[in-house]
Amino acid sequence: MSERHTYRVIVRGTWDGLTEEAGARLVAEAADHGLDSMRFTEEGTLSYEPRPLKHFSMRFVVVSDPADSAEMAGALAEDRAETALRELGYGFAGLRSTVTDLDTMKINRKSASRR
Repeated sequence: MSERHTYRVIVRGTWDGLTEEAGARLVAEAADHGLDSMRFTEEGTLSYEPRPLKHFSMRFVVVSDPADSAEMAGALAEDRAETALRELGYGFAGLRSTVTDLDTMKINRKSASRR
């Protein structure tokens, strides 16, 4: 079995071309998409501030072959974000992603004497 890497990807973007109805829906549902909703999931979680309704972020978990690289994980997450936002009827622009490979990140632990 090949090794798999788990990536955490944050996709950020700007709302763009929102219809009046979509903007009103985002403002009405903002409480469901605040700080408490910031979780990394395969389907992604959306978070944003309702006032001003300008930027958003989506958090994804992407599991793939390490040969595909972090760039591929970012591209996959951006594709998932585009699909989800289009299905919801939300206009957006300027998607960009930040990727962390959980399998290669170094964890600095404090020694017992430093606690």
